[in-house]
Amino acid sequence: MDACTLGDLLDAVGGRSVRLQTAPAGLAVPVTEALLYDAHAPLPRAPGALLLAVGVRASAAGPLARAAAEAGMSGLVVRGPDGPLAEAESAGVALLSVDEDAAWHHVHLLLASAIGARPAAAGSRLGDLFALADAVAAAVGGATAIEDPRQRILAYSTVAGQPVDEDRRTGILGLQVPGSPANSEQYRVLFAAGGVVRLPALEGSDNLPRLAVAVRAGGETLGSLWVVDDGGLAPDAEEALAQGASTAALLLLRARAAQELARHQNGDLLRRLLDGTADPAGAAHRLGMGLGPDGNPAPVRVAAFVLDSSVSAVDVEQTALRLLDLVRLQCEARYGRHAGVLVDGVVYALLPALGERGGAREPQGPRKRTNRHSHRGLAEDIVARAGQALRVPVRAGLGDVVGGLAEVRASRDDADLVLRVLGPELPVATVEEVRPRVTLLRLAEVLGERRELSAGGWRRVLAHDAEHGTEYARTLVAWLDAGCDVAGAARLLAVHANTCRYRLRQARQQLGIDLDDPDERLVLWLQLRTLGGLGSRH
Repeated sequence: MDACTLGDLLDAVGGRSVRLQTAPAGLAVPVTEALLYDAHAPLPRAPGALLLAVGVRASAAGPLARAAAEAGMSGLVVRGPDGPLAEAESAGVALLSVDEDAAWHHVHLLLASAIGARPAAAGSRLGDLFALADAVAAAVGGATAIEDPRQRILAYSTVAGQPVDEDRRTGILGLQVPGSPANSEQYRVLFAAGGVVRLPALEGSDNLPRLAVAVRAGGETLGSLWVVDDGGLAPDAEEALAQGASTAALLLLRARAAQELARHQNGDLLRRLLDGTADPAGAAHRLGMGLGPDGNPAPVRVAAFVLDSSVSAVDVEQTALRLLDLVRLQCEARYGRHAGVLVDGVVYALLPALGERGGAREPQGPRKRTNRHSHRGLAEDIVARAGQALRVPVRAGLGDVVGGLAEVRASRDDADLVLRVLGPELPVATVEEVRPRVTLLRLAEVLGERRELSAGGWRRVLAHDAEHGTEYARTLVAWLDAGCDVAGAARLLAVHANTCRYRLRQARQQLGIDLDDPDERLVLWLQLRTLGGLGSRH
């Protein structure tokens, strides 16, 4: 793996987590490790290291910047924005800052992980697993496969002359072990065992026995190694396989670290796309969302997921993180590489939208048919799975399909509006499905912000109802909803038509509402429906 540079590090953890104040030697300087400053121990010589100014105020860290430069270090990390900028530039070391309330051990873990497991190295991790599979196959004497805990094949051997059977061929073609009750039972036996196990052949014309071992680290199961046993395995096959499992554990842990770092990097990038501060071109390259078949930026859509408000404040943060993991897992299974992030209690996912109907409204009511492969189908599946796994209702809003990453913020705004109009009766919706509701919601916000737009007779109507227990406001809204038809309003209110006539007459005479003016009727309806909070209730 190439040495990590300051630029690589900032690509991985830059943005809100770690901010660059100055880099007098440029971004290509190598970064080798992250060190915690100890005021009671001499500063070691550590070329390329980043020194974390533990216990030193940012404004007083000038001498530490000079000491770091003398020790050959690449940079200094301080808490807060008022670090020793001039001293760092004079000494030729980079100055980085983190939030004032950031825990130093968290910062150290973040930087150390980024330096030691860059996302660019993820491909080499896969190559390492294939090389290990070949090495184990050569040592044990049988075709070998390395799997994850979900029985997905991560790597397989290609040593010439080693027999394989139908299960092996099918698994490699689909990179997934074929499912069957007999197979499930073998995995149960394998993961219950403490070491290498010999398993009989499954029923089939040419299936062969297996030698297998679980791959574990610290009590956690990371995967498994499987060897086809044609009767000609090496005498020390079990010992060689056990050694292979130890090496596989290290490789799988390294691959996981690279994957988690990539997730963090993509999540931070999505956060900046959502608030409109990221460069769309650079983000498209990083996220693998470039141009569509027509040569234009590939369309995307933002999906937003939120926990029901009934979740207690004590549990909401942990539950929201679990929801983020679930959304990531489902999106990765559907789309592969993707971005997901938790922002202010809302989980956002960026979905590629090629083939989605951007402007078409979903059919409503009992005739509605949801394509399980659509964005809406994915959101419904996530909401259902989250409800079962988290035991908390989850709602999902999908913004409009937009033409590329430059417009992600607009789709996020749509998704946020959709979340605000959802309820138990409608837990999932696209913005097109609830366009009237979100339009009225935005109108209410606009009307409420301007005195001249919020003034009018609607206030007198609501005040009279509140003081005298009348229902003039509901009657007016029902009458206007019914196209100014008294009989229609009476049906909506489930009252006699004469009751409606009386209320309307009183609104005219007592409150001075001019129901003959079409403009006043329109404004009254909008204000009562939005500012008055009557909605469509009658």
